[in-house]
Amino acid sequence: MEIIHVSAECYPVAKAGGLGDVVGALPKYQSKAGHLAKVVMPMYRTKFLVNNEWDLVHEGRQQIGTHQFNYAIIKEKTNKLGFDLYLVDIYGLLDREKIYGYDDDTDRFIAFQVSVADWISKWEHKPDIVHCHDYHTGFIPFFFKYVYQFKNLESVPTVFTIHNGEYQGQFGWERSNLLPGYDTYKWGFLDWDNKINPFASAVKCAWKVTTVSPSYLEELKYAANGVEMLMQYEQGKCVGILNGIDTDVWDPSTDEFLVRNFNDQEVKEGKKKNKRELAIRFGLDADKPLIAFIGRLVGEKAADILPDAIRNSIYQHHGAVNFLILGSGDPVVEARLEETKNQLGGFVGTYIGYNEALSHLIYAGADFLLMPSRVEPCGLNQMYALRYGTVPMVRSTGGLKDTVRDFGDWQGFGIRFNNADVNDVTYSVGRAIDLYYNKKDLYNWMRSFMMNIDHSWDASAGDYLRLYQSL
Repeated sequence: MEIIHVSAECYPVAKAGGLGDVVGALPKYQSKAGHLAKVVMPMYRTKFLVNNEWDLVHEGRQQIGTHQFNYAIIKEKTNKLGFDLYLVDIYGLLDREKIYGYDDDTDRFIAFQVSVADWISKWEHKPDIVHCHDYHTGFIPFFFKYVYQFKNLESVPTVFTIHNGEYQGQFGWERSNLLPGYDTYKWGFLDWDNKINPFASAVKCAWKVTTVSPSYLEELKYAANGVEMLMQYEQGKCVGILNGIDTDVWDPSTDEFLVRNFNDQEVKEGKKKNKRELAIRFGLDADKPLIAFIGRLVGEKAADILPDAIRNSIYQHHGAVNFLILGSGDPVVEARLEETKNQLGGFVGTYIGYNEALSHLIYAGADFLLMPSRVEPCGLNQMYALRYGTVPMVRSTGGLKDTVRDFGDWQGFGIRFNNADVNDVTYSVGRAIDLYYNKKDLYNWMRSFMMNIDHSWDASAGDYLRLYQSL
């Protein structure tokens, strides 16, 4: 099969979160299975763009509203990512350093989607599947079906994957002229709650809809930022497929970012060496359990409760634990975490920002990874933690519930709690401390056991291929 993935992100080209990791890995595993997988994404001005060689494969002209623009499609020459990578360049819209966060993001991603549809419509053949990821590509299923100039694509099956239903990209009908000419009798396929909603449009128009974990699919029927009724109505074409991780990139036995590589037989000594490196860098005590948080410092991740939870845990448990935070996001949360670190020096370390190398070292050196998320469609961090022998401490939601079993249950290997609040986190920290100091045999067994849990993309990629073949 020829599979076209359309996405705003793809690691290592440009990544803001888990979407980038997924789109950087799933096509590679589909290619390994013998299929022709391609990724099409915007041409941001990134290091990857500058450091690689490209071929120009197509040029075209389109418009959104009254704005006419030229676009170009370039292809990475060497197939170095394990799949064909195409970038869409639109002068003045996509040629920027950041992925998101601009006032004209709506215009930018509509222009991107129009260009992708226009390019594919010019092919002499048709791809077997076009797989769209999150709302930034949500208009494509509608374009294929109801936009006049793309009618030759209406027989191409489309799949829409919801990586995060909190973000839907809706805008007012007064801006409907941004969309290319379509059958106006079909306006309802664009509308939700009297707004044009690309997320809702994709759920309505795609041939199949997937979520990144089975539990998240169920949660969306009751908590989906306003589209709960739609998710219930369309549940017949929805499937929950758990994400995988790229085990070539995330492998503690070969990871170049570690000071000591290790496998499940060397987990104790290997993690000890990496933990000591973290303790030196951040002024922490390597003999105490180290609980880490890696991720965006936003409400969705419950990062706002971290300062109080850290302070309570250190006071209530008499300083028996250290914390290390890596992430960026809400400036208020960032400032409060820095303040907490300054007040509790020697117990708390922080790195405000994004650092891929440091994240690998933290997964390898930390004893526990805290994920108190209010919303977690799948979560990849807990899978990285398992791969590196780091016990995940997670709230029971979404993919966290699907991938982590509490150590109080049979063959459990993690710590689960129910509420994203300070009390539940503080109590869970107490359980972690007790496990670390008083249940050494169980703790060491858990670390070796979790490293052998298979969360590679092999199984998940197979589920997607079977879904495609059904279409």
